[in-house]
Amino acid sequence: MHPLYDPVAAAMREVASAIILPRFRNLAAGEVRDKAPGDPVTIADQESEARLTEALAALTPGNRVVGEEAASDDLSLLGDLGQGRIWVIDPLDGTKNFAEGKTPFAVMVALLDEGRCEAGWILDPVSGRMCHAVRGGGMFFDGARVMARPTGAAQPRAAIALHFLLPERRADIETRAAGRLDLVAIPRCAGEQYPRLIDGQNDIALFERTMPWDHLAGALMVEEAGGKVARPDGSDYRAAIGGKGLLAAASPALWETGAATLFG
Repeated sequence: MHPLYDPVAAAMREVASAIILPRFRNLAAGEVRDKAPGDPVTIADQESEARLTEALAALTPGNRVVGEEAASDDLSLLGDLGQGRIWVIDPLDGTKNFAEGKTPFAVMVALLDEGRCEAGWILDPVSGRMCHAVRGGGMFFDGARVMARPTGAAQPRAAIALHFLLPERRADIETRAAGRLDLVAIPRCAGEQYPRLIDGQNDIALFERTMPWDHLAGALMVEEAGGKVARPDGSDYRAAIGGKGLLAAASPALWETGAATLFG
């Protein structure tokens, strides 16, 4: 466990209980808006980010904090993620689910050190499950160390975010996967999609958009659990290096199967 596991987890649980859960299925009309078509933000996102930013800044004075909502307003905040120690926050992942009164949704925090994710936390506010990983130190569900376990299905179960793909790429993926991968529904929440690769629900996940707050914590968790996460060309996912596409799998062998099927 990371030395800061307890205070960070406590701050996330406090935000969930005080800000997020009281507004679940209880949002007023003026408390949700679209940042872009189909991309909502709620008052819970904004207040959670403000509270977490304050807590993390107090916990490690001198460390910068970059939250999704702040970065959405000022993209320059993403300009130097490869330098120093930085907290990266997704205050409410799965906002569309949350705004529609559905689960899953999550709170995610990652700690960067010179551009590499040092530790990650993902909280499911409804179940209370806390996922945590430390680079070189393992992956944990609620404090118990775990390793990724594939589904064992005849065809690998693949959760692919088709709705972010261009129509021609979507059709190509579906054609390539036919008879080779079992395409399953995505949870519309990266904070749930990554744990599903570890707990035996899914084997492969493909993401098109790769913003750091969505993927840093989860990618580290899959890797520390024995899986593999990489760009379609096999290169590492790094916060400071832009690009599209990220393939995650419960094992390196499943990653190779997914890559050969979807990109080969």
